Amino acid sequence: MPLNRRTFLLMLPAAALPRLAHAMSPKIYTEDGIAVDGSDVVAYFTESKPVKGRKDITHDWMGATWRFASEENRAKFQADPTAYAPQYGGYCAYAASEGYVAPTDPAAWTIYDGKLYLNYSKGVRRRWSKDIPGRIAAGDANWPGILR
Repeated sequence: MPLNRRTFLLMLPAAALPRLAHAMSPKIYTEDGIAVDGSDVVAYFTESKPVKGRKDITHDWMGATWRFASEENRAKFQADPTAYAPQYGGYCAYAASEGYVAPTDPAAWTIYDGKLYLNYSKGVRRRWSKDIPGRIAAGDANWPGILR
């Protein structure tokens, strides 16, 4: 049987797959090039909830398109994107603390110490919330090395 990519991947032990996935992860988690599933990241801070951004109010930053609910929110983001962008590139904060990357659900969010963190699901957020400072310390130690 010829050794192609699919055959190679099927031969790998399961433990090797997360490391392989890390090598291919972009700095910002997107779906179809859109960050945070199109949610307005500024709204998490100003409205304390996820708000869908508009397709016609966007800003490209770090290789991703960010959507906003208003021109005002876009201007705030443009002035200081790192103040509003989720930590760990929008990947799951719990996963980052464990040393891998995972997608996120915009409804599973937390603002802690003035920073936005997203999680894979609300259930994962509950686990992450049991030790936020410890999880952040671990995530910070792993980030951005887990992208390689």
